[in-house]
Amino acid sequence: MQIFKVGGVVRDRLLGIPVTDVDRVVVGATTEEMLAQGFRPVGADFPVFLHPKTGEEYALARTERKSGRGYGGFTFHASPDVTLEEDLIRRDLTINAMAEDDQQNLTDPYHGQRDLEARILRHVSPAFAEDPLRVLRVARFAARYASLGFTVAPETLELMRQLSESGELQALTAERSWKEISRALMEDQPQVFIQVLRDCGALKELMPEVDALFGVPQPEVHHPEIDTGLHTLSVLEQSALHKQPLTVRWACLLHDLGKGLTPEEEWPRHIAHEHTGLKLIKAVNERFKAPKDCQELALLVGKYHTHCHRALELKASTLLELLQSFDVYRRPQRFEEFIGACEMDARGRKGLEQRSYPQADYLRGAAQAAREVAVQPLLEKGFKGPELGEALKRERLKALKAYKDEASA
Repeated sequence: MQIFKVGGVVRDRLLGIPVTDVDRVVVGATTEEMLAQGFRPVGADFPVFLHPKTGEEYALARTERKSGRGYGGFTFHASPDVTLEEDLIRRDLTINAMAEDDQQNLTDPYHGQRDLEARILRHVSPAFAEDPLRVLRVARFAARYASLGFTVAPETLELMRQLSESGELQALTAERSWKEISRALMEDQPQVFIQVLRDCGALKELMPEVDALFGVPQPEVHHPEIDTGLHTLSVLEQSALHKQPLTVRWACLLHDLGKGLTPEEEWPRHIAHEHTGLKLIKAVNERFKAPKDCQELALLVGKYHTHCHRALELKASTLLELLQSFDVYRRPQRFEEFIGACEMDARGRKGLEQRSYPQADYLRGAAQAAREVAVQPLLEKGFKGPELGEALKRERLKALKAYKDEASA
């Protein structure tokens, strides 16, 4: 029995960056031998075991062959005669197909170290094209390591393009797709993930609503970058630079989908794109079964982001409606994330990345003014039920009018 560290732990050590997960592969062992040493089996698909003391994962060396469509369409074979090289060749990228023993002696049959030094993401073997999930994985790695200068090898991008055109991406489950998408959006350069998907034709298959934004012009006075797709990439880039959470990054990706529906004769204006885009945002949310908080924020940002940009011009009654829509009294964090997404939208414009966004503090102040309206005095006056709600609304409107007057003084 021989045990090797494999994959990301080797890659990241060689890159000199912190290692988070450690994967191990066991060569020359049977399931029975692992159980006899106290390892606990996990998972039904292939033989993976938990160490009896550390709880870390150890997988038996295995081979695989395509047996059906999609990510799960594989038959695995694990036995003591499967070599380390045979196990490594089934992996996605050469930089993930290296192994080392406890003395850090490197096993690198597919030249992963060379590709690390050349900053290239390259597939290990033609079997790469058997797994559609790898299209998303490579795009995610491109986003993770873009700041180090990594790019996708042309021949790998071509395989990704073939996979995209084959229809295999449609066989991916919502859960697997979302896991890759959500991880990619939280990388340092999530816009690279979307760009790579577009470069290989996968974006058109997975998110045609986002792909449709490229080539759609916007008024240059507001959008010096003009192209709506490029604007979306810039907004995503800003969301990462400002360390925004996943909910905000997801909303940033989807906020302008309505512009993809604008008839060409109306370009570059996009009247009511906030409302036309809602059905598209909902469709993308449902396609990937995004978590509820991501779904809700994406819809709210899509509907109200222009309200945020025009916050200083809004009437007190419109301000109140906006605050009520977000339930700022019970869910203040959601409103804060909305403001964050809108600020990223304002900054995601060529040459305007450093612009100030006074609307953010103005809306925070408005929310605070509305929250400070006390309920108790209204209860003491005898208001209850629907009448209490109306009285509370009147008092909040009065508070917002006073807030506006003070802000404009």
